[in-house]
Amino acid sequence: MIVEDQSAVIDWLARPATHGGAGVERIDTHCAVVFLAGDRAYKLKRAVRFPFLDYGTLEARHTVCAAEVRLNRRTAPALYRGTVAITAEANGSFAFDGSGTPVDWLVAMNRFDQAMLFDRMAACGALRDPVMRDLADAIAAFHDIAEARPDHGGRAGLAMVIDGNMATLRGEARAPFDDTRRDRIEQGWRSALERHGETLEARREAGRVRWCHGDLHLRNICLIDGKPTLFDGIEFSEPLACIDVLYDLAFLLMDLRHRELNRFASLVLNRYLSRTQDVDGLALLPLFQSLRAGVRAMVGAIEGSDDEARAYLSQAESYLEPPPPVLVAVGGLSGTGKSTLAATLAPEIGAAPGALVLRSDVIRKRLLGAEPEQRLGSEAYGAAVNRRVYETLHALARRALGAGHAVILDAVFAQPEERAAVADIARATHVPFRGLWLDAAPEVLRARLEARRDDASDATAAVLERQLGYPIGDLDWHRLDTTGMSQEISARAAQALREDCALETS
Repeated sequence: MIVEDQSAVIDWLARPATHGGAGVERIDTHCAVVFLAGDRAYKLKRAVRFPFLDYGTLEARHTVCAAEVRLNRRTAPALYRGTVAITAEANGSFAFDGSGTPVDWLVAMNRFDQAMLFDRMAACGALRDPVMRDLADAIAAFHDIAEARPDHGGRAGLAMVIDGNMATLRGEARAPFDDTRRDRIEQGWRSALERHGETLEARREAGRVRWCHGDLHLRNICLIDGKPTLFDGIEFSEPLACIDVLYDLAFLLMDLRHRELNRFASLVLNRYLSRTQDVDGLALLPLFQSLRAGVRAMVGAIEGSDDEARAYLSQAESYLEPPPPVLVAVGGLSGTGKSTLAATLAPEIGAAPGALVLRSDVIRKRLLGAEPEQRLGSEAYGAAVNRRVYETLHALARRALGAGHAVILDAVFAQPEERAAVADIARATHVPFRGLWLDAAPEVLRARLEARRDDASDATAAVLERQLGYPIGDLDWHRLDTTGMSQEISARAAQALREDCALETS
């Protein structure tokens, strides 16, 4: 794997004297060494060759350093300063961009607080819902502007990933795994590829394959000036970076679940899909997440982290047998806690990272070109708009269920015909259905609405007063009093779904 001795350059970069006396922190990975000194960070590409990358020559390292700067300035322009040559000077010393001959190349970056890396924030419990929503928004915005690359991806692109994974798992990364497990995971990947080949091709032709980040896990995301920032995307291989946008997102979803942050994985997926409406690709998520876990198993084995490598490969296998889809509807007047319950239940229902939550408030904002938390006037709640909202809600539910993914519908559902329409969707798509109707005392609802901040719902106390006069009609949904603690309510809701055999955990 190592094809050139870089020890002299590494020793030089590790010396404080090289950086004006500043202390040096060194970070090693399987394909790079990063030196943090003062307000700078310098990344040296290791002279290595793997089946998936080749840094074996000076020219190759120069090329990929320049590519890293160019590509990562799309998402982190404030971080990437440029490339720097390490030159051999006439007096036998090294220099940054000196007059001598280049002996290696660096990516120069502005240093940031390492505590703001998302993997470190995750480890110490510092991640919060608002920052994860912002992260999903940032990824969706990046994917929207990323260059479409229909010359990559599709069936052939995923076959290449499988071939590369298996070559490494049987080669440099073979040690932690037995042949039976390797054969089983390969068969699972290739069978899934065969089933979904046409969908992959259709998405490639439709522009869903773009020049993405390619390595979108928590270690490659940081918080800068309060904003989630994507950095260190793949620069060494167009085929590994020019991929389906959901395959890009799948790395983050898999990483969050590996760290047992299932709720955040569900939040990110649902926020992203509320922005993109890319629900047809949900059929591919089990394969995408499995392949991402396989990549991490491969890297862990290369780095000698055998236990973690085996854990990732077990995770890769688990994705390939997702639970069947179900449809759950959560209804009730404003302030009853529908959205809170839906978000709590979602990670536990259906295929990982959990059910698609379709919230009428969010759909309304999208239909009217507003941001989810932007408040709308009363004209946004007329009969014609309401009809469009429910039509869109139903259409998205059918598409997601057709893709084999569980769905939770979050709306008032005050009219009997609205509840009947949801049951019809379940029958038409041949999936189990359960409706949950939430109740709470009017004074509790009023207090909750008055306390709301930064929420997609525009409901006020005046709206609630009108709703209290609605003729709800007969209810055959399971009724829950939500006056108490949210954890107790979630447990009772989950139990009600289990009793109906509608809850299949991911």
